[in-house]
Order: sequence, then structure tokens, then C-alpha cells
Amino acid sequence: MTTTAARDSSETPTEAPLVLTTDAPRTLGFLDQFTLWGNLGISLFGPVTGALVAAYTGSLLKGLLAVVVGCGIGALVLGGSAVFGSQTGAPAMASLRGLFGRRGSVAPTVLNIAQNIGWATMEIIVISQAAVAVTSERWRPLFVLLAGLIATAMAVRPLGSVKILRKFMVWLVLLASAYLFIQVLSKPVHDLPQDGVFGFWPAVDLAAAGVVSFAPLAADYTRHSRTNKAAFAGSALGYGLAAILYYALGVIAVATLQTNSTDVITALVTLPAGAIALFVLLVDEVDEAYANVYSTTMAAHNLIGHLDRRWISVVIGVIATVLALLVDLGNYTQFLYLIGSVFIPLFAVAIADFFVVSKMRWDVSDTARFRWQPTLAWVFGFVAYQLVNPGTVKGWSPFWLDVQQWVFNGNAVPGWLGATYTSIIVSMLAAILFGRLGRSQSSI
Repeated sequence: MTTTAARDSSETPTEAPLVLTTDAPRTLGFLDQFTLWGNLGISLFGPVTGALVAAYTGSLLKGLLAVVVGCGIGALVLGGSAVFGSQTGAPAMASLRGLFGRRGSVAPTVLNIAQNIGWATMEIIVISQAAVAVTSERWRPLFVLLAGLIATAMAVRPLGSVKILRKFMVWLVLLASAYLFIQVLSKPVHDLPQDGVFGFWPAVDLAAAGVVSFAPLAADYTRHSRTNKAAFAGSALGYGLAAILYYALGVIAVATLQTNSTDVITALVTLPAGAIALFVLLVDEVDEAYANVYSTTMAAHNLIGHLDRRWISVVIGVIATVLALLVDLGNYTQFLYLIGSVFIPLFAVAIADFFVVSKMRWDVSDTARFRWQPTLAWVFGFVAYQLVNPGTVKGWSPFWLDVQQWVFNGNAVPGWLGATYTSIIVSMLAAILFGRLGRSQSSI
């Protein structure tokens, strides 16, 4: 695999390569990618996350502003990460060989595999729960199996799935989305509850983490992009705009339907013809599960690149489906914060190094050497995130709360300090500083 893959020709294949060492066909333009990422951004998790943002701010206007700020920051990180794939031709985790070296890329790869299996499982669970809200609880195992089967089949043929999403599902989804917004906006606005308010910036952290969770997947698809501009604009605009709309739907639903993050999907179903609109979104939600199954496969290819990706996808799909049958949705909020603390600084470092330090020249081959500078910068960014927002995870958060108390001399974290933008600034500055230090040392 080379750092710059060849552009497509008349003989370019139309499906993703089966092994890592095969060059990726460049068949996706801006519209293909805008549609793909727009579909991925339209998710049943959107209203759930939006409802959490509303609870964290306790205000309709602040909640909507937090959504715009958080999703906007996340979309820029997503778009920057998308260029890794279009420039190098490598999938996401293999492209990080240019950042950490071949051996160093194993750590983010393992973390990404874990988060993608978690996301795929959660997507299948939320699909089955939404289907149960429309039908009956006794059908849940069947819905889990169907969602897992379809998602796995799409992961086996990813580029063909992108074309189907563009041609058919996008129009139905737009109609269903418009209908839900009209129904929600037609209701009177009520005051939001104040018992769960944490502040504006923790709400921004939630919104940003939801969008940035797709940054580790971006290059898996944009490696098939015809240009860097199409990769950046298609992913950032497609996912960013869709996420803003669907997170906002959740915020508005809390204010007009007087619901919460646990019951927001059920509240939308109870709207006139809401079940029909939710059914369309339910079908479209399968593409979220497919994306996570396929990207788990691509991440695994960084470790075992010689295996046929189709068999890996089948194994991952089975694992996610079985987990969805056995586990509950769990603590979604803390899952988002954990993702944010790991991947927001990681891809902030990657963007700074790729565009500023390395000048878009990454070595993504099997012989790429370990680089300590971006690794240390990632650690700095991770620590910065934890110090501002340590979360409430047992056995983990108390340690960071103690460190936080020491750093801030026993005072509370300033209200204007947000974990997302703080970790991004710290990560990028550290990446640029350490990167230039390393280059100056190598020239001596």
C-alpha cells in the first residue's frame, strides 16, 4: 500500500477490496458521500442524545445552541479525519500507521474495534426497541436477528450499499424527518425540568462525542473518494447537518412533548402517524449498524490484513447480534463521554500532525516506524479531557476527580471550560510542538 493511491480508471472495480493490500477503487463523488454521511447522521440515537442535551442545559435555546456548537466541532474533526482515507487510500486504522507507526497503531485499532462492536450492538438494540414500540415486545428477538442479518449483509458489500442508500432510502427518510419536525414543532413549548442540569459545556461535550465517534470510521469509506475535497465536504456537511437536525429534534421533543431521553422514541411513536415515520427511520437505522460492522472489519484488517474482509464481517455481525440479544442499552451517556475522551484528542492530534507537521505525507506501509511525539500529544489531550469532564464511571472517575481537585486547588471547574474544545486545543498544540521538536532532533 502506498501513501497516495492511484485514481480510478475505466478498469477500476466497483466493490471494496477483500484484503488490505489491494488498492481501493475511487468511485465515490461528493453526492455519494454526502448522502452516505447524511444517512448515517440520521439516527434514532439523535433524538436520544438531543434529549440528554436538553436535560443537561435545562433550556430549549441553550440546548439548541449546544447542539450546533457540539455537532459543528465534531463535524470539522470528522471531515479532517475523512481526508486521511482519500489521500492515503488506506482505511482508518491502517492510515494511523502514519501517525503512530505500524506497531503503535495497534492501540487505537484495538480501542476502535471495541467501540465499534459496542456501537453495532447498541444500534441493533435501539432498532429492536423502536420496532417493539411499533409492534410488540415478544417480537424483539426476531427484530434483533433481522437487523443483525441485514447489517452484516450490507457490510459484506459496502459500496453497493452506499449506492442503494443514495438512490432509494434518502427520499423516504427526508419525508419521514420533515413530518416528525412538523408534528413536534406544532405542539406548545413547556419549560424544561431543572433537576438534571449540568451546564452548557457538558452538553456540548455530549453532542460533539456523538459526531466524533464516527471519525475512527471516516477513512474506511473516504478511501474510495475521488478527491480530498469531496471526502471532507461530503462527510462534514452530510453528517454534521443531519446530526444537528436530529439532535435538535430530541431537544425540541423534550420541550414540546414533555419527554426525556429514555422515553423520547416512544413519545415520537405516539404522534399521529408517528409509527409510520419511525418505521421508515427504523429501516434506515440499519445503515448505522452496517457502518459499525464494516468499520470493525476494516480495523481488524490493520491487524490481519491478509484475511478476506467478508468473513471478518460475518463474524463481527454475529458477535454484535448475539450481544444485542443478551445485554441492555446500558449507560449511554457515560459511553459517549468515554468515546469522547479517547477519540476527540486522538483525531485532533492526527489532524494537526497530518496537515501541519507531516504535510499530508504519511507512511502507511507495514514498515512505518513508531513515533513518540503524537503518542505523547494524545496522552496530553486525553488527560485534559478527563480533568475537565471525568464522568461518573465506577473505579475510574474518582481518581480523576481527585486529580481535578488538586489541579484546580479544590475549586470547581470553571463553567466556561469545556472538555471537548480544551482537549482539542491541548492535543493540537502538543502535536505541533512535539512534532517540530522531533523533526529538529532528527535533522541534527
